[in-house]
Amino acid sequence: MLVTPEPSVIRAAVMAAVGMLTVLLGRPSAGAGMLALCATGILIADPWLAATPGFALSVAASGALILLAPPLARGMSRVMPEPVALAVAVPLAAQLACGPIIALFSEQQSLVGIAANLIAAPAAPIATVIGLLACVAAPVPALADLLASSAWLPAAWIAQTATTTARLPGAQLLLPAGIGSAVLVALLSTCVAIVVIRSAASRRPTATGRWAMALQRGAAATLITVVSLAGARALLDGPLATATAPDGWSIAACDVGQGDAVVVRSATRVALIDTGPDPAPLTACLRSLGIEHLDLLVLTHYDLDHVGGVEAVRGRVDAVLHGPVSEADERRLLDDLASTGAELRQASAGQHGMLGEATWRVLWPQPHSVAFPEGNDASVVMEFEGGGVPRSISLGDLSAPSQRMLLRAARLGRYDVVKVSHHGSADQAPELYEAVQARAALIGVGADNDYGHPRSETLDLLGATGARVLRTDQSGRILLGLHDGELRVWTERAPP
Repeated sequence: MLVTPEPSVIRAAVMAAVGMLTVLLGRPSAGAGMLALCATGILIADPWLAATPGFALSVAASGALILLAPPLARGMSRVMPEPVALAVAVPLAAQLACGPIIALFSEQQSLVGIAANLIAAPAAPIATVIGLLACVAAPVPALADLLASSAWLPAAWIAQTATTTARLPGAQLLLPAGIGSAVLVALLSTCVAIVVIRSAASRRPTATGRWAMALQRGAAATLITVVSLAGARALLDGPLATATAPDGWSIAACDVGQGDAVVVRSATRVALIDTGPDPAPLTACLRSLGIEHLDLLVLTHYDLDHVGGVEAVRGRVDAVLHGPVSEADERRLLDDLASTGAELRQASAGQHGMLGEATWRVLWPQPHSVAFPEGNDASVVMEFEGGGVPRSISLGDLSAPSQRMLLRAARLGRYDVVKVSHHGSADQAPELYEAVQARAALIGVGADNDYGHPRSETLDLLGATGARVLRTDQSGRILLGLHDGELRVWTERAPP
């Protein structure tokens, strides 16, 4: 009556009612039958619900409350007071049952959901009851307003708990959505349940007891192995992150998915060319390289796959070299960087400077050009050399016509490294790559992207010029450096 009988409301109400009634009656076996009957009736009324994650989660959570929470509570009551064990068992049971379903369609698994539910739970009935009373008191506006205002505090507590816990470091575990992740999460959930429940049968000197004991030991061993591997990965991504990078690198292509983020280092100075589409992978890459501060940030143009990760370096940049500005949101992005202390400078051909012991030069766009005023064809093209940095050129997202104009205007020579334009799209000028004759060709690209990047014709072109193609979708993070005049390459993983 209050929130209208939407299908999701009816589904949640039926499942919650069955679960609560079962707990109150102390009849879990009857509750399982009631739950099955209700789920079947709902599906007969609306078969399409069978394909919705919400329905599966409702049934799984209700079933866990009926069947799994009591044995979990009994198992934990051996090491904690019974009321506390029951309070923990309810969200734990729901998490264990719903985790595999969530893994089918979501790339995140919450690691703080149980704690968040425990913190928020006391406020839920208070907010619900006071809110209901406020609705009932609607004919008396003063009383209704007083009750609604009173309900704000517990409601705000729930909301603040959700937002705060979700922002905690390590609050989510990232897994690729799909059946494989669901099977993995289901295995771990089963192991957790087995270890926590600790059946009394395992302590009996019978064949069943020995089997139960072996099962518990196997589950415990599995959990210890997974936790150890996860802990090792956390150390490598955190305090020991720099141990994964050799000392001799001077160019790094970060694996940021479908986007560009190239780091150049000379002496103690660091430049970053573009930020990729998302702050998280860029943050991880910079952390693994031991980079806390940027002397120069180059934003070649303003497509999301080149500037979407700016938040990862906000407040840690001395100077920003950027492409032509045409939209209000582009200006806001730059103004935000300036507000954190970064010096802004629009790039144009002929500008140059020093990065540690290396020199940099802007080759494109031409100053005051009207031929390519904005977008991909006005991408900032940078050249670095000297100071231990291989002679390199980054082509942004230039198309073939602008590449030809760049070739005529800049009179390019040979380079050790070329950052291939536009993630290896087919829109390339063969004559530019033939002139560059790079030894290594970097392509920042996401696995299984919708654009078909890098295109086969571009890979053939690069192979014909003698370049070794290095792709972030295949090799992960790619590092390059010079040693006695030779170009050295380190990759995060071996390409196929």
